[in-house]
Amino acid sequence: MNEKIMENSGKSFLVLILPISFLIVFLVNTWKVLLVILGLLMVFNLWQQSRWEKWCNQVNPLFYELIQENQGKITPMDLAIKGNFSGEAAKSYLDGKAREFGASVLESENEEDQSYYFINASILGDILDSSELVEKLAAQPVTKIARSFLAPPSSIPQEEEAQSESLLTANHDEAKKPLEEQLVFGSLIQSELAKRLNVYSSTVYKRRNDPDFTQWSRSRDPDGIAWSYSRKSKDFFPVEE
Repeated sequence: MNEKIMENSGKSFLVLILPISFLIVFLVNTWKVLLVILGLLMVFNLWQQSRWEKWCNQVNPLFYELIQENQGKITPMDLAIKGNFSGEAAKSYLDGKAREFGASVLESENEEDQSYYFINASILGDILDSSELVEKLAAQPVTKIARSFLAPPSSIPQEEEAQSESLLTANHDEAKKPLEEQLVFGSLIQSELAKRLNVYSSTVYKRRNDPDFTQWSRSRDPDGIAWSYSRKSKDFFPVEE
């Protein structure tokens, strides 16, 4: 049994080593030819690149002319018609320019219908000059806008003051409920205490950690009850005397 396994492994090894041997012999005998072919390919690639750059330099004036005429928008067909060359060459040229200048490309099912958008300073200025937004801004002097920011804040209208006073009065009337009804859980939250003291909730928030908060809350409480703030529960509890 072991002899058969060794015989099969030896045959598989021969099957692998024979192609490797032929490849080594081929490389030894033809390495000079392969090196020449590789060198020719590199030279051909450099020649094609140089030829492409020379052709692009000839197309550049046509490209810039179309950009100015169409306000930055150009398609491969426009360039191909203008320069009288193939659409494939025009698309390759525009792809390179899009990468160079960071242009926006609007994709399409037909490659010849793709649109490339190039923006320069003059085109951007023309777009802004023709927009209605700039006309509206130009109609109002900058000095007036600046003065509006520098002007002192206007006084609060009397109607708003009356509304705020009525709101505080309503909160104060609500706070006149018996203390037992308000202290359902044995304490009051910030908004409930603010209603009871007839002040804004932000006022209670600012003064809750003051040393004289107990005396201040007693002076504002309708029943003369002093209040203390618990940082642990974030609630307000009546002070037992």
